[in-house]
Amino acid sequence: MSVPSAPSVTPSPNVPSFQQMWRELAPVGRDSGSHGYRRYAWTPADTDCRAWFREQAELRGLAYELDRNGNQWAWLGDPLAGDAVATGSHLDSVPDGGAFDGPLGVVSSFAALDELRAREATFSKPLAIANFGDEEGARFGLACVGSRLTAGQLTLDQAHALRDADGVTLPQAMEAAGHDPAAIGADPERLARIGAFVELHVEQGRALDLSGDAVGVASAIWPHGRWRFDFRGEANHAGTTRLADRRDPMLSYAETVLAARREAAIVGALATFGKVSVEPNGVNAIPSLVRGWLDSRAADQASLDMVVAGIEAAARESAEAAGIELSVVRESFTPVVDFDHALREELARLLGTDARPVPVLPTGAGHDAGILSGSIPTAMLFVRNPTGVSHSPAESAEEDDCAAGVLALADVLEGLACG
Repeated sequence: MSVPSAPSVTPSPNVPSFQQMWRELAPVGRDSGSHGYRRYAWTPADTDCRAWFREQAELRGLAYELDRNGNQWAWLGDPLAGDAVATGSHLDSVPDGGAFDGPLGVVSSFAALDELRAREATFSKPLAIANFGDEEGARFGLACVGSRLTAGQLTLDQAHALRDADGVTLPQAMEAAGHDPAAIGADPERLARIGAFVELHVEQGRALDLSGDAVGVASAIWPHGRWRFDFRGEANHAGTTRLADRRDPMLSYAETVLAARREAAIVGALATFGKVSVEPNGVNAIPSLVRGWLDSRAADQASLDMVVAGIEAAARESAEAAGIELSVVRESFTPVVDFDHALREELARLLGTDARPVPVLPTGAGHDAGILSGSIPTAMLFVRNPTGVSHSPAESAEEDDCAAGVLALADVLEGLACG
């Protein structure tokens, strides 16, 4: 995996450049075997990332704050003044994820502030840089936990019920990492002080590569969700049980995986079974339970409903024929996000020209900006990903494109927060 070198912007004196920040973060949570990242919420790798964020804030003379939900904030100006402009992203990862998803936005936010200081920009509004906790949901199975709690989209009971694979609850994990979970919950007072939030993110697709643009503006996030399919059969001996006598839930699960591909193709949606657990999980044992998680996304709600209904119908048909019990539970759901039109148009104006307007494109990936959009005006910038690969160690962005992203974010923040 390549590590981009410094963008061609001038940092403020005595603070780390983009390249230095990137190199400091690069080893944190990186697996030596896969070369991917395992920065899961409230683990030692996450703690190291949080320490890095706080250090960057303090090096720049910013006021550091850890909110009730474990999100980190670095403030320039009075946090209580109101109408602040916020930027940032997240530092956690999916299992064996890439270096750019999340961290590019956080590092670029500090670098953009350095660029504005080098321009001697005058801030008329407070500026905040944020690192939202547990955006990927790799540990507890729910994405954007930090921003969902802040926006009131995750209740206290729901948060307390979240458990990782070892049975550790979210509050237990937070407490073990040194954060008091007693105060977690909605934080409307904080959101009321923010007038706009802009998140920079590596593109998780190839639209910009195909258009030849380094930077784009997000138009919308597709509706998406996660569903758990539990197929219950009967455990038995793999070497002595006749095929005709088996109640093997693995077969129904396999049929459902194939059905997901078929149904998604019919309506132009996306459907993925990317996680599965098996009990008793023995090579020579017929499973008693196969549990699979479906991730599905589509351009509109009707298409998403259609593809999920089709997958569930196929699963029930297969399970019934094989004598398998099936239960389906929707574990999370995010409706379509149409980013604030006025803010989106302002970004396009700041970054584009009549001769070459900035690309405006939708995405199928969820983000903290999408969660916050229900409470405050939000927008997103995408930086070109030459392969389109994401959630993989092969995720990448070129040095020049990272530099263009920093300068674009600086231009946007200058237009929104300075004057």
